[in-house]
Amino acid sequence: MAEERGRVMTASDKAIVAVANRKGGTGKTTTTVNLSVEWARQGWRTLVIDLDSQGHTGLGLGVDGAANPAATVHHLFRDPAVPLETLCSRTEVEGLTVCPADPGFDGQIAGAVDPFLLRRCLEQADAPRFDRVVIDTPPTSGAALLIAFVAATGILVPSPPDFLAAEGIRQLSQLFYTVATRHNPDLTRFAILPVMHDPRLRMHRTVMQDLERQFGRTRMLRGIRTDIKLAEAFGAGQPIQVFNRRSRGGLDYHLLAEELDAAWSWAPAIKKDAVHEIGSPGR
Repeated sequence: MAEERGRVMTASDKAIVAVANRKGGTGKTTTTVNLSVEWARQGWRTLVIDLDSQGHTGLGLGVDGAANPAATVHHLFRDPAVPLETLCSRTEVEGLTVCPADPGFDGQIAGAVDPFLLRRCLEQADAPRFDRVVIDTPPTSGAALLIAFVAATGILVPSPPDFLAAEGIRQLSQLFYTVATRHNPDLTRFAILPVMHDPRLRMHRTVMQDLERQFGRTRMLRGIRTDIKLAEAFGAGQPIQVFNRRSRGGLDYHLLAEELDAAWSWAPAIKKDAVHEIGSPGR
């Protein structure tokens, strides 16, 4: 453990965020890419792990896992003892590393999956150390989602403000409590991130108020406003901070990074003096 400003940093202080929603099209990948880039630009050594075999997070950061399936996080399912650094690639963003997905991974796994698979990999004695880890999860309730929750200390649920949102969030909150009580006592944070929302619309305001009543105001984040620039940035293969940092989306993800740090009270880590370079350059 490390001490910072006279305080002992515990396991639950580690900033490991699983971005999850069992529905597709909810902004998980957009959030994973832009949140991680924002943290890296703020000086935190940041690792992105793409557990969604569609591989869009890696592509959004300029790394294609299909080029080398052995250098993807899904290779961990084939070889649980593989060193973390062999699964990682550098990105063009200083301080940001990605473990991309294998688009060819079909989900077929021999035998039962160890729920501690990813956590154990991150905790390897010789593994590179990061200040922030962001995990993109698939829109399913399978093994990949479970191992992400067991590795994480916080769950971030991006959700459009529609009337079906509450049920999906409720299901994830049940998994959160199950994992926290049975597998991972370090999992202590759960937050809802409204995405693609317009505070001028009455329906959006109503949904936000309903979510506050059901899950508590402290679990509701400021949110990401509707902004076509976010879609345009992803189409261009760039994070919003590069494509148009002054856009609504650029501002909102900047504020999200700061809001999570404050709301989840992570112990301050020592920001990098230089980039800790591991893995191969982004393909």
